[in-house]
Amino acid sequence: MSPARGGRLIVVSNRVALPRQTATGGLASAMRSALQERGGLWFGWSGKIANQTAGTLRYQQDGPVRYATMDLSRSDHDHFYDGYANRTLWPLLHYRPDLVDYNRGHLDGYLRVNRLFAERLAELIEPDDVIWINDYHLIPLAAMLRQRHIRNRIGFFLHTPLPADGLLITLPRHRELLGTLASYDLIGLHTARDQRSLEDYFVHELGASLRRGHRLRYGDRRFRAGVFPIGIDTQQVAQDAKQADSLEEIAQLRASLDGRVLIIGVDRLDYSKGLPQRFEAYARLLERAPEMHRKVSFLQIAPPSRGTVPEYRQIRRELERSAGHINGTYAAPDWAPIRYVNNSFPHSLLSGYYRHAKVGLVTPMRDGMNLVAKEYVASQDPDDPGVLVLSRFAGAAQELSQALLVNPADTEEVADALEQALSMPLAERRRRWRSMMDVLEKQDITAWRQSFLGALTD
Repeated sequence: MSPARGGRLIVVSNRVALPRQTATGGLASAMRSALQERGGLWFGWSGKIANQTAGTLRYQQDGPVRYATMDLSRSDHDHFYDGYANRTLWPLLHYRPDLVDYNRGHLDGYLRVNRLFAERLAELIEPDDVIWINDYHLIPLAAMLRQRHIRNRIGFFLHTPLPADGLLITLPRHRELLGTLASYDLIGLHTARDQRSLEDYFVHELGASLRRGHRLRYGDRRFRAGVFPIGIDTQQVAQDAKQADSLEEIAQLRASLDGRVLIIGVDRLDYSKGLPQRFEAYARLLERAPEMHRKVSFLQIAPPSRGTVPEYRQIRRELERSAGHINGTYAAPDWAPIRYVNNSFPHSLLSGYYRHAKVGLVTPMRDGMNLVAKEYVASQDPDDPGVLVLSRFAGAAQELSQALLVNPADTEEVADALEQALSMPLAERRRRWRSMMDVLEKQDITAWRQSFLGALTD
């Protein structure tokens, strides 16, 4: 029997944003809003390594929302998170099979942690609850809940890209893992391309049948794949950007530029973000347009992440060398062409940086959505907006068609787009910005969660 619409919402994610923690972006805010509106439970890993017994639940209450978190053992964390999630699934999902590091022990740890989630979560589920599971860390969780006789509506949202079926089958034991997606009632994806990849995989590799309305039948399971491009809190970002103009940090940035035009990039330090190619494209711009010297400055903010994974340490070294080479080649005593910063900043401050930048440079090799692109647009001054240069391989490119879309691997094309952006007339900048802002205002973070939950409970 289907659960009632009025039941609780249970959100499950690898990490939980606890009530007294600062929400790190739109997703955490969206989940909190949904839970506050409906009442429910947010379940997941605490972010801590257990000194003693792993898996013991701890609870916090914040109005109608209950938070249930648990620690993981060091071994489980290393195999589940650092191992299988980030060294096997992450590179595969971002079209980098050459970086996939498959280890059977990592897979065993990944499945073990998902079973632990299922055991603890099953004890908390009530008959009319609706369950929303998030991201690649927890792909098999619904199947493990079904094994424990959970019959509730369960939805899954994948926040990364989903590559074509020909790439998915390179994952060892792919049927054992990806076939469990059939245990969900609804699978949410960012783009129609991702949706096609999922349907092709189930039809051509697993023998499922595809029916009208993107409904799939696999064995005794019927489920649906849907496209739900995630948005941002558009009005809040715009408000934060406008208010940030009065911040001391923005005044300091403005003074340091001394009238120069700012290009900005903000990305987690990750090989999927196309940062080496981006640096190369900027260097190419300086090489072929000497009139730009001392008139432009590129600020790349790249907070480090997953420092235990060798590929991440390698890309950090590569970028440090590249930034040093660019500055060594083109800098003047009063001008550094590139500012490369490995720190993170509050969203409220970043929005001010975006507003002051005449070009937003967002060129991932692959990205599920890329909310930085959307935040850059929402942060702009309507009277004098900047220009977004965007990878056509980011999910955001499907919505932000008025950006300058580029292939991030083609450094000449990116350099061309930078030149075009830096010389674009005001009327064209306003027209492109207004078109993109219309999309962001309509398809914001609230519309995204309401659309997904509406489809799940329908």
